[in-house]
Amino acid sequence: MSKLHPVLTIVVPCFNEQEVLGETTRQLTETLQQLMTDHLISSKSSILLVDDGSKDQTWNMIVKATINHRSVAGLKLARNVGHQSALYAGLEKAKDRSDCVISIDADLQDDVSAIRTFVAKYLDGYDIVYGVRSDRQTDTAFKRTTAQAFYRSMQKIGINLVYNHADFRLMSKRALEELCKYKETNLFLRGIVPLLGFKSTEVAYTRKERHAGNTKYPLKRMLSFAFDGVTSFSIAPIRFISFLGMLLFMCGVVTGGYALMQKLTGNANAGWTSLMVSIWFIGGLQLIGIGIIGEYIGRVFLEVKGRPKYAVDIDLYTNNDLLEKHSSQRDFQPIKEQKRLQRE
Repeated sequence: MSKLHPVLTIVVPCFNEQEVLGETTRQLTETLQQLMTDHLISSKSSILLVDDGSKDQTWNMIVKATINHRSVAGLKLARNVGHQSALYAGLEKAKDRSDCVISIDADLQDDVSAIRTFVAKYLDGYDIVYGVRSDRQTDTAFKRTTAQAFYRSMQKIGINLVYNHADFRLMSKRALEELCKYKETNLFLRGIVPLLGFKSTEVAYTRKERHAGNTKYPLKRMLSFAFDGVTSFSIAPIRFISFLGMLLFMCGVVTGGYALMQKLTGNANAGWTSLMVSIWFIGGLQLIGIGIIGEYIGRVFLEVKGRPKYAVDIDLYTNNDLLEKHSSQRDFQPIKEQKRLQRE
């Protein structure tokens, strides 16, 4: 492997992406071929499509792409494990056969033309290149506001994130080797990668509208993802509950002193409303505190079991012999026949 002509692998996690995958494969293969033609990367470079337990025709399309394009390979996970684990699976597979790896989502919202700049930055000596959105014009007002609030909140509690960066990035081989030493079950790669500490830079790009299909990150999953990020890197929520508990205790001391004075002076009145409000308020805070502590305990429970993050069903990346087996299926006969006629 050479620094001058690095072997590049583009890792693309896919989940129910049949509407967009054909166009995604076309654009990425054209980009990869152009980089090879310009002698910026090695001819051994490739695209790795990771099927995260899709229920549609995504895997069949990946197999067809692998047959039609020498530079495309597929990895099928045994079940849906989530975006972060599927991406990690692709990165882990690619690191041993690559000098650098670029991760990009399948929806074509990230600008594939920025890949050339990523490679140029890698050749300049950077181990990590972050793709950073130059604006959020394609987002709704709600998503734009909540995203900015999320990044600001993470910074305030001491979590180092690259602002407006998702998972569009380049990582060198040695950065990937260090990343794969992180074995936690609750993956939050946007927080882990900056912890590596290698020389990094940013490349600004304009994020596009989704080319086709529906987003795989509705509000519920976005909130879950944000909460995973907080609990994976900070105990700030527990500290906040502790601070709030101390504050309420001090308020209780003051209120108790006031009530005692009223009793001693004979001015005490029945206060059913204030009593009920206090009970519900304190009870609610206690349940919130117990819930937050429970979330951390649950994550500790998942980590100590040490279960693998994913299981590979079919590997067409490192085991090319499997391609013949899957290409013999009825759905792929027209492709095989076309390739036979071309040889003749």
